[in-house]
Amino acid sequence: MANLSLTALASFFGGHDEDLMVRVKETGDPHAFATLLGRWEEPIRRLCIRMTGDAHRGDDMKQETFARLFAKRASYQPTGKFSTYLWRIALNICHDELRRVHRRHELFAPVEPEDGADAFAEFTAQEPTPDLIAARAEEGEIVRQALLRLPEIYQTVLVLRHYQHLKLAEIAETLEIPLGTVNSRMAEALARMTRLLEPEFGPAGDHRSNKSREVLVL
Repeated sequence: MANLSLTALASFFGGHDEDLMVRVKETGDPHAFATLLGRWEEPIRRLCIRMTGDAHRGDDMKQETFARLFAKRASYQPTGKFSTYLWRIALNICHDELRRVHRRHELFAPVEPEDGADAFAEFTAQEPTPDLIAARAEEGEIVRQALLRLPEIYQTVLVLRHYQHLKLAEIAETLEIPLGTVNSRMAEALARMTRLLEPEFGPAGDHRSNKSREVLVL
């Protein structure tokens, strides 16, 4: 009996994402949805912030992503990974927001340092000085602004690969494009980023330019 209880508890509080989403679809299970929210709200928040460069919009779009996920739960088909399904919802919301902002010529609010701190983890000393912290924050803002200047198709593959750490095959599945297209877009995206960053970090081969590319791919 105890074993059955433990099994029931494990099923109630855990389970694969796909199984949880099926429960949300079929019964509107609030506990299953809360579990998915707890697992995925921070990755989705980071994605939205990276795509827009705006922490406040990122938070809003994260909430919209999960609101849309629940609202459209009846249309969910468990034929692939739940993560792929969720990434698509979030990206569609991000793309819609970017187009709206560009049409209205609005400006994005700078990302607070803590939102971009992960981009500089490799370079963080045990006790960084205030000057070093300021320099890294400035460097990170330069990279973020360059990323926002990329066309949508190139920005998306860079964010998914270098900030969300998706494999190339996962990016292809999420965007519903061939793997070869992902590779070509990635190469073009990095080439464009290099050209955008050269005025700040120097030409290819320069120490500062190399460092800028290291920051991007962390």
